[in-house]
This record gives sequence, structure tokens and C-alpha cells, in this order.
Amino acid sequence: MLLGAAGLASCSRSPADSIDYAVDGPLTTYNTNTVEGAASAAPQAFARALTGFTYHGPDGQIVGDTDFGSVSVVGRTPLVLDYEIHADAVYSDGKPVTCDDMVLAWASQSGRFPGFDAASRAGYSDIAGIECTPGQKRARVSFLPERAFVDYGQLFSATSMMPSHVIADVLGLDDGGVAKAIADNDGATVERIAQVWNATWKLTPDLDLKKFPSSGPYKLDSVTDEGAVVLVANDKWWGAAPVTKKITVWPQPDNMQDRVNEGAFDVVDIATGSSGTLNPPDDYVRTESPSASIEQLIFASQGPLAATPARRALAHCTPRDTIARNAQVPIANARLNPTTEDAYSAVEGAAEASGFVAANPDAARAALEERPLTVRIGYRSPNPRLAATVGAIAQACAPAGITVEDAATETTGPMTLRNNEIDVLIATTGGSPGSGSSGSSAMDAYDLHSANGNNLSRFSNPRIDEIIARLAVTADPKETARLLGEGGAILWADMPTLPLYRQHRTVLTSKKMYAVQSNPTRWGAGWNMDRWSLAR
Repeated sequence: MLLGAAGLASCSRSPADSIDYAVDGPLTTYNTNTVEGAASAAPQAFARALTGFTYHGPDGQIVGDTDFGSVSVVGRTPLVLDYEIHADAVYSDGKPVTCDDMVLAWASQSGRFPGFDAASRAGYSDIAGIECTPGQKRARVSFLPERAFVDYGQLFSATSMMPSHVIADVLGLDDGGVAKAIADNDGATVERIAQVWNATWKLTPDLDLKKFPSSGPYKLDSVTDEGAVVLVANDKWWGAAPVTKKITVWPQPDNMQDRVNEGAFDVVDIATGSSGTLNPPDDYVRTESPSASIEQLIFASQGPLAATPARRALAHCTPRDTIARNAQVPIANARLNPTTEDAYSAVEGAAEASGFVAANPDAARAALEERPLTVRIGYRSPNPRLAATVGAIAQACAPAGITVEDAATETTGPMTLRNNEIDVLIATTGGSPGSGSSGSSAMDAYDLHSANGNNLSRFSNPRIDEIIARLAVTADPKETARLLGEGGAILWADMPTLPLYRQHRTVLTSKKMYAVQSNPTRWGAGWNMDRWSLAR
């Protein structure tokens, strides 16, 4: 009885005021929809600061966020959706959340308006238009004929909508001016809107908090000199108050094991192997699970790998079997259907992939016609697993006359590849060091669409564009299998990327933590951080 009473007393105590959360990407922008932001740890940090009509649950599934609003289907052919934002929804600065923010999200990610450095246009490019009276909370979204995007629940979700009134303030526009300029197709004004959307939300210690309002239970409080983001409870939040008053989100440190041993982090959410073996102390719990992303080599469109034979040569001598074995996971072959191991996994170019399993320096030499080749392979460092991967490639490719240089830095990412500072980037979807996945293969496949911002290899093939677009609106399993088989053969021939294995995730939590659940998508364990509790 005494033990039971003690346990009840322990449970009834109020939770700790703060939690420290470590993630495996940089925290450089509040806008997760740019090429840089989608490949960063911003989705892990801001899933409960920038809410939307849906969020991604612990299995990556779409869950409706009724605190934010509701979605209803009013037409199927063509697809028409009605959205209603919660009547009480306001930003942390007191400004209302309105359909203007939806219009901005569509304009920035649809590809209809130049200038936006959006990571992906998947789904948004299928929208014909949005009926929105500026300043109101209702919108009707109509899709193009025969473009009923299958995963429409992915649209206007957590972190996808930025505060349009901030852009209006920066540009000196009237209330509703952003939505009005977009509706009027005012090219000059929309170009200015795009420039602000791209550049305004950089995370630096001296940022202007007025430009970073929140629509969720947490709001941004500050950025530390070490690059950590401090989130605090949002007193304007209209839903259930967050359990913990403050959460500090830390980019993955060099000395993760030491920091964990010190008890510096209460939650750690990183790619397995990226901080070495990472042995948790006795007062931590470790869980591992597959992500929805494929670790891959992403080849640059310029430089020594610009030509297909050079890419195929490097692929031929890359020991995918050894690399996957070292990671203790199976080889992955998916490019167009990457999010899960399912019935389609064997369809996507299995026959062609069989020639790129073990290192074959003879095939590599033949592809290069005996010419030497030097390539710079980069990744976000430090990362012991990826360092070992580059080492294995270098050793296996040397007999083929291919010199591999490890070009990793702490800032390596999608921009590094885009700027021709490296020839190969090892990363997942969109160049992310963590899980870069949306949780939807229909969405993720767009990173090989010629029009997409996160198509880092600048790959362009009209038939692949058609296949990706068709997969996005296809629910027929036979048609999906046919398209994946055709697309897989093309991609193994052209080799814009080389899939290695499914990235696994490691989540460490203090045994005093409650309600933390991993997530295979880019939003990671942070998807429900407002429910986290740390016992005192």
C-alpha cells in the first residue's frame, strides 16, 4: 500500500518545465517548404508550431487536425474540396489564420508562379484554383480535370502553410494583399512575394520574432548561438495547452554519446548509425524503426558525373551489398515507390537492379572506356555510417580507375550539390540527412520530376514526368505496378540516383519521458511534442 501511494504521488506531480530534443539535421529556416527547409530538421522542430488541416501520426499516416479545421469532399470528378479553418484560429501575434495562407501555400508550391524556391509541387500543381475571399476562413479547392490527387490529405498539412500577413507587412501590402495579388495574377507583386517567401524566415540568433508567428501550441522564442531553437507555449493557442512549457530543439552535436551520457537530451531522434553505435545509459530507452526514406547517392547534373556512362560507372563499382550489410538492413531498389516495403517493392526495375548489387570494377571500367574519373562525395558530417559508406565505395572503385574523395562538411546538403561543390550527395528524399519523406510515395516520387525544386540531380525525362504524374492520380494496383515497372527500367538505365538501403531511425528517450513516439516521415518524433511530459 505504501509503494502504491508513493507511485500515485510520483505520477501526480507536475511535469518538468522544459525538455531538450536532439534532431539530425540543421535548423536554418522556419519555412519547411523551400528546398533548404524540406531537407532540414525544421519539420521535426515546427510540426506543432505551424499546424494545418492534417498531421502525420506515428506510422506516418495522415490524421485530421480538428483543432485547426476541417476538410470535406464536395465533388469527385473533378475533385473539389471545401476547407474550413477553426473560428478561433489565430497566430501567436493575434492575427487570424485565414484562407489567404492557403492561397500562399498553393501559389508557392504549385509551380504556377516563378520565383518560389519550393522543394516540391506534388499535389499543388494539380489544383486548378482556390476560391478564397481574403480574410475569411473558408476556401474551396478545385482540382484540374482528371487530376484527382490521390493523397490530397497531404496538402495544407502541418508546416505547409506560412503566415501570409508577415509577407504583406514586409511588402507594405494591405490586409489580404498577398491573396489578392495571386488571384489577380499580378506578376510583379507575386515576384516580390516569392522573394520574401524564400528569404524571410532564416533562423539566426538575432532574428526578428515578429516575423515568426505560430499557429500551433508552441511558438518560437529564440535561437541560441549553438543553433538550437527554443519553443515555448503559445498563449494564443485555442486548443489544449501543451503539457510542457518549453522545448529546446538541438541540431545533432559532434559528441552525441557524451551529451547523452551527461543527460543533456531527454529525446534523441536521428538516423541510425549517424552518431556511431550510440549506447544509451541505463536510464534511457532506445527504439529503432524503418523510416519512409531511402538512403541514396544523388548525382550532380554537372561536372564529372553529368554524362550517363560516368554515373553508371560509379554505380557499377559501388558495393551496395556491403554497404547494406554494414547497415544491417536489406538493399533497397525503390525510387518511385520509396515509402514502404510493399507488394510493389519487387516491381520497380528488379531485373535491372540485379546488375548493381556487388561491386563490378570491370563493368565500371567498360562504362568509362578505361578513362580515369575523380568524384567528390559529400554528406552532412560527422556521420560515421556515411563515412564508412564513402570508404567502401572508394576501396571498391579504385580498381576501376575511379578516385573517390570524401567531401563531407557540417553544412553539406542540397545546396552544396546544386552549387557544384560536390559531385554526389548521400542523403534521403530531397537531400535530407534525416528522413526526408512526406510519407507518401506519390509525393516523394516527385523528387525525380523535372520541374521539382528538390530534383537535385536535375534529371529530366519526359516519360518519367508522365509516369510520376500518373502515379499521383492512380488508385488501380495493376496500373501502379505497370507504371513502376516501366519507370524503374528507365531510371536504372539513366541512373540519376542510386538507392542504397532504407534509412532506419533511432529514438532515445529518458525513462522519465512520456508520450514520445517515433515517426518515419520528415516530421519525426516531434509530431506530437505538445503531449510530451518529463517527470520531475
